[in-house]
Amino acid sequence: QVQLVESGGGLVQPGGSLRLSCAASGSFLSINTMGWYRQAPGKERDLVATITRSGSANSLDSVKGRFTISRDNAKNTVYLQMNSLKPEDTAVYYCYAFVLEPAAPPTWRGVWGQGTLLTVSS
Repeated sequence: QVQLVESGGGLVQPGGSLRLSCAASGSFLSINTMGWYRQAPGKERDLVATITRSGSANSLDSVKGRFTISRDNAKNTVYLQMNSLKPEDTAVYYCYAFVLEPAAPPTWRGVWGQGTLLTVSS
C-alpha cells in the first residue's frame, strides 16, 4: 500500500513560520496532483493548496501570500511553507496525493496521510 508520511507540525507563536513535509512511499508507478487539507476544531476539512506534477499551484484565498506549496518529484515529496501564522491556522493538516498503483490495469487512487497538528498560540 502507498503511504504518505508527514512531518513538521507542532506549536508555533503567532507570526511565526513552519514548513510541513509529506513524502510518498510504498509501491506506486506515478503521482499526479498532491495537496494539503486542514481541519480546525469544530469545522469541516478544507482544501488548503494543491499542486500538479508540473508545478501548477492553487491555494485557499485566506492563505494566499502566506502559504506556499511546492514539490520535489525526485523525492516524491510535497511541502507547505507557512509564514505569518495566525491562531485561526490551528488545525490538523492532512497530506493528499493522487497515485497510480501497479494493479492490472494500473489504477489511480487518492491517498491520505495521517495528519499532523499545527497549533498557533502564544
